[in-house]
Formats: sequence, C-alpha cells, structure tokens
Amino acid sequence: MATAPELAPTRDNTLNHLGTAALYTIVSVILLGIVYPLVMSGLALAIFPKQAGGSMVTVGGKTVASDIIGQLWTKPQYFQGRPSAAGKNGYDPTATGGTNLGPTSKKLIDATRDAIQALQKANPDATVPIPMDLVTSSASGIDPDISPEAAYYQTPRIAKARRMSVAAVNAVVASHVHGRELGFLGEPRVNVLELNLALEGTPLK
Repeated sequence: MATAPELAPTRDNTLNHLGTAALYTIVSVILLGIVYPLVMSGLALAIFPKQAGGSMVTVGGKTVASDIIGQLWTKPQYFQGRPSAAGKNGYDPTATGGTNLGPTSKKLIDATRDAIQALQKANPDATVPIPMDLVTSSASGIDPDISPEAAYYQTPRIAKARRMSVAAVNAVVASHVHGRELGFLGEPRVNVLELNLALEGTPLK
C-alpha cells in the first residue's frame, strides 16, 4: 500500500512564515501601540481636556493638586481623608493599592485600633460615632472622597480651629455632597480637596 510522502518544511516556507510574522508584528505595533493610543489621547484631550490632563486644580496660577487623587491633610483646620496604604508613606499615585489584609489580621486590627484612638484624640468634641471610612484605607489608597458622615464627624474640630460655628461648617459640607451616580450607583460622597478649598474661599473648578 502506497503512503503519502512526508511533508517536510522547506527553507523557503520557513522564511515566508517568518516574514509574515514579522510583518504582522510591525503592523500591530504601529496600529495598536502608536496610532490607536495617539488617536484616543487626541480625542480625550479634545472632548474631556480637564480629565485627560489629570483633573489638576490650580490656585492662584499654581497647580496644587488633582481632584481625583487623595492626599494627606494633617492640620486641624482641614478635613482629612481616608487612611492610605499606597506607597511607603501613603497617598502615592505611582504605587496605588490597599493593605491586602484580611479581617482576622492582627496587623489590620491593631492599625484600625490606632486610627480610632488618633481620631478620638484629634476630635474630642465629635458627637457621632467614627465612620468606618476614616479608619480603613481604600483599595486604591488614593481615594479623594469620604462619606458625608465622615465629613460631619470632623466638623466640630474644624469649627474650633477656624473659629466658626459648627452649623456653618456643616453647611459647607451639605453644599458639597455629591449624590449617587445616575441616581443609583455608589453612595453619596464629598471630595476632601473640594471641601478644604471651599473653607479657604477658593471653590473647586
């Protein structure tokens, strides 16, 4: 019984395959690695220039922050954001991430206890329980928002530091609460940078 001859790849076929693979690689790199990113970046800059530029905030002609990146606030006259585990010192946008600690982790429990004690010491006149988001870091570590409850918890301290009435500071918070996206996504929130700029008389634009 005759058998089919064995089909062995020739040198020419191998070179053709290599040439095709190289051509597809070059075309893919140009289209997907250069053209597509440039087109998308151009569209983003044209349609959403502020967001594409990093949502930077300028005060007095000087760029001071981004309203989508949380930062560390330590002075008593300012609202403080969530704790951060992003980077060595926290709030590092180049090293975003959470603690990755589980609910039974002793390290997490100790850190939460320390955060509670620090908040109680810094806010002796607070009249409401400490909100959870003030003692736990977000998944990114650079969350720029806190819950309205977390803001109201801090208003007695801020009012005292600024020699304002608590009602006046509460009014600032109330006027800067953002509702759920599309009316049903997420939870109400306030932007910490926006609140602090409002206290300084410089509205976030």
